[in-house]
Amino acid sequence: MTHPLDPLSADEFRQVAALLRRERDVARPTWRIAGIELREPAKAAVAAHRDGDDVPRHARALVWDTTTGVPYVALLDLTADALVAWDAHPGQQPNATVDEWHECDETLRAHPDVVAALAARGIPDPSLALIDVWTYGAARLPEAYRGRRVGWCDVWLRGAPGSNPYAHPVAGLRLIVDMNTMELLEIVDHGDPGRPDVQGEYVPAHIPGYAARTDRKPLEITQPDGVSFSLDGHALSWQNWRLRIGFTHREGLVLHQVGWADGDTVRPIAHRLSFAEMVVPYRDPTPQHADRTAFDIGEWGLGFMTTSLELGCDCLGEIRYLDAVLHDTAGEPQEIRNAVCLHEEDNGILWKHVDGQAGAEVRRMRRMVISTHVTVANYEYLVYWRLYEDGSIECEVRATGIMVTTPFVGEAPPYGVVVDRDTYAPIHQHFIVARLDMDVDGEGNTVVMTETAQPPIGPDNPDGLALVLRNEPITVEGPQDYRWETQRAWKVTNPSRRNAHGSPVAYKLVPGAAVPPMLDPASSVFARAQVIGHTLWVTPFDADERWPCGEFVNQSAVDEGLPVWTARRRSVEDADVVLWYVFGIHHVPRVEDWPVMPADTVSFWLKPAGFFDANPALDVAPSH
Repeated sequence: MTHPLDPLSADEFRQVAALLRRERDVARPTWRIAGIELREPAKAAVAAHRDGDDVPRHARALVWDTTTGVPYVALLDLTADALVAWDAHPGQQPNATVDEWHECDETLRAHPDVVAALAARGIPDPSLALIDVWTYGAARLPEAYRGRRVGWCDVWLRGAPGSNPYAHPVAGLRLIVDMNTMELLEIVDHGDPGRPDVQGEYVPAHIPGYAARTDRKPLEITQPDGVSFSLDGHALSWQNWRLRIGFTHREGLVLHQVGWADGDTVRPIAHRLSFAEMVVPYRDPTPQHADRTAFDIGEWGLGFMTTSLELGCDCLGEIRYLDAVLHDTAGEPQEIRNAVCLHEEDNGILWKHVDGQAGAEVRRMRRMVISTHVTVANYEYLVYWRLYEDGSIECEVRATGIMVTTPFVGEAPPYGVVVDRDTYAPIHQHFIVARLDMDVDGEGNTVVMTETAQPPIGPDNPDGLALVLRNEPITVEGPQDYRWETQRAWKVTNPSRRNAHGSPVAYKLVPGAAVPPMLDPASSVFARAQVIGHTLWVTPFDADERWPCGEFVNQSAVDEGLPVWTARRRSVEDADVVLWYVFGIHHVPRVEDWPVMPADTVSFWLKPAGFFDANPALDVAPSH
């Protein structure tokens, strides 16, 4: 039975491609499809849906003509099998695609000029090379190529078939390519710093003298009576939690209709939780890295780069998987097997007290984990949404994979850390923007900034011990900043719903991993990603406001998202609100991060703050 929020099926992707061919002659090789996604129904329509109802299905597609470079946004009524809108966006560039990445690698490795350039560097076998294409920002795009869909390419070299290409950069060599025609536009050579003899291998077969540890005993996780959750299509139920799991090419994993069952009623908490952008600027102005800023969501898409998960490696325990279906640039469906992992975990103590008369009362904590893994060229992002028995939601990201490194001659540049022989890894940052469409007990919410204040010493506070809470409602949309010294947080309240103690029900955004941008406002990178200049943005819900740096960030010049929207100064008081939380990693490399990086972990929380009348985990059964 189809639900209005179910992701598009393989047949629906085929239908979209057929409709576009029939109505607009959209077909390879002159056209490419950058992205197809479900056009989600209005919130009211989703709320009114009942099992057995007919479900009108609509899709949105972003396509472009490779001969003219013009992109188009198509809206399609799948129920009526009709194209209902076709809008051109000249001057913009759609996201890059996985197909283009592979075609660029294969085409350029076979190009005679590239073969000659590699031979001049002492590389006779181009099959060992990897051509890794990156996109440009408008300010960094060479003037001669403006108006074209252009990429710039790093060149990497495997020491042997199957070994790590990112261990050996062919530094100083850059390829510039027209991604519509796969024409090599230019080979730029900034000089050859050589290829130092580094140990950059991580696969056992390629590590000299490798011997695995023998002191690690098996660890088994079993649930002999089965799991405590149920999965009905994309609907997940676990204890009191209810939600739906979605998936898009741009965001990857999406959580819909997150709520808490209270008797026969499900109290809504959030309508939609996802990642809306990821900005990764490398903080090294040398020619090798000056253009190296990635918008991993807007330029490439987390869904397209999601990888299949394996039991015992990526997920441990009694596992249920969801496959994901996406598409290639011809619109043909592509399945990602085991794209989403669902399982329960023990997480230590939930609550405990030892009393002299009553003895010890202990409850162990269990959490429901929904996870997905994404490989973005050299980096991996492991995304975990965790639901807890006390009503909390944790969002955790682990970054692992392989750092970008560069050889040097003489003194190491000051913009990074030496990690191997004559090789350094540049400082860089990972900014993730979580889009949190909150509906705390309904849509009439007000966000309240809450922080702890220290009153001055005086007659009522002679020792300066007093701390009080300061709560300030946010009435107009715009940015907010974290303050460590006051432990600032934000509550999403529902003033029309009160708990047993008279306070508005609320969920609190508990900040974690707030990273300062450390970018000059005049920087071209900051112009494209002003969202990272603040910890939190609050806006009223608008179905068309989804991408905080704008929809078209490939070759963008300015941020067309949150700074533009919030300039209208709309009211967010007693409104359907969206929080845009910016968090991430300030990555100063360590020697221990090479040649493969132990996972660096960051997270934030959504915690009930008056949503319940007392600890909702009092009824968790004792463990034996």
